[in-house]
Amino acid sequence: MKAIVALILLVQLPIHKAVPAVSPPPLGCDDPESEAAAEAAVSYINGHSHHGYKFALNRIENIRVIPQGPNNDIIFLELDLLETTCHILSPTPLENCTVRSFTQHAVDGDCDIKLQKLNGKLSVLASKCHSHADSSEDVIQLCPDCPLLASLNNTEVLKAVTAALNEHNSKTADAYLKLLEIGRARIQYHPAHIVLVEFAVAATNCSAEEAKANVEACQLLPHDQSNFGFCTATMVLLPSENLEVNCQLYGHQVSTPDSPFPSRVYHATITSAGLSPGLATGFMNHNLRLSHNNPFASESSSSEFPLFLAKPVAKRAVAEVAQHDKVPRPVGFVPPPPPPCPGRIRHFKI
Repeated sequence: MKAIVALILLVQLPIHKAVPAVSPPPLGCDDPESEAAAEAAVSYINGHSHHGYKFALNRIENIRVIPQGPNNDIIFLELDLLETTCHILSPTPLENCTVRSFTQHAVDGDCDIKLQKLNGKLSVLASKCHSHADSSEDVIQLCPDCPLLASLNNTEVLKAVTAALNEHNSKTADAYLKLLEIGRARIQYHPAHIVLVEFAVAATNCSAEEAKANVEACQLLPHDQSNFGFCTATMVLLPSENLEVNCQLYGHQVSTPDSPFPSRVYHATITSAGLSPGLATGFMNHNLRLSHNNPFASESSSSEFPLFLAKPVAKRAVAEVAQHDKVPRPVGFVPPPPPPCPGRIRHFKI
């Protein structure tokens, strides 16, 4: 009898169902945590690029966070970047670098970044980037007479760089400069024929006067005394020839493990015949071309990037809102909130 009563009481006891854990809402592209991760990623990208220009964040396209344990997350970022006017060797902080405008034939960068956030500290595990220039048609539509990007091994480009560096070295009493790389080139054909070039240089152990006697003896300064610089030049070919050159040396820079680029920039010499033949090999296009795995990363499979799924979802959400706009809305209708990604555009979209 006691057993029957106990069973009845047990049946009558309230059943407490386990409350499922509530997942935090997905991180939005404009959230402070996302922007902090993007800032770390952009700094890493610029610190590990060996050629071309620094890139600035334009938009966070997507973010995905995968928890790994207490205070340990893996973060996947998809970033849209824009080229700045600061060469990768320039010591100018990124925040002081100007993003190139449409009329300067802008270059857009796309990057997939994998980071780890461990105990609040962000570290980049891997990155893959590529870039492309805005279409010539878009530039011409906005500015019909603006010069357009040219291949870095274009004959007129090589001629302009040769003449510009020779012109600078012939009129300075300072160190003789050697060419490191051509960074950018644009050509305008109407109403005047103009070639605009930008190139990185480095000081040698010769003065410009000493180089006149034996230029072959002039060598780049040792790494602990290195002095890099940047030149811009405008060569007018028609209606009359004219050449303007401006070169600036940055001063000695000490590389760090996070920014090893100064010791890895290739150089080419200028002779009486012009640029050495191998100068533009591999650097014919304006491309970010970065693929890098952090050798100090402890997390395995650091080069793997998952497929981002938020873009189709975001497009579907926008389509649903558009569909609602086509039909009468019921009283009290509240449209769905905008998707958390992509984020805001900081400059302009190519």
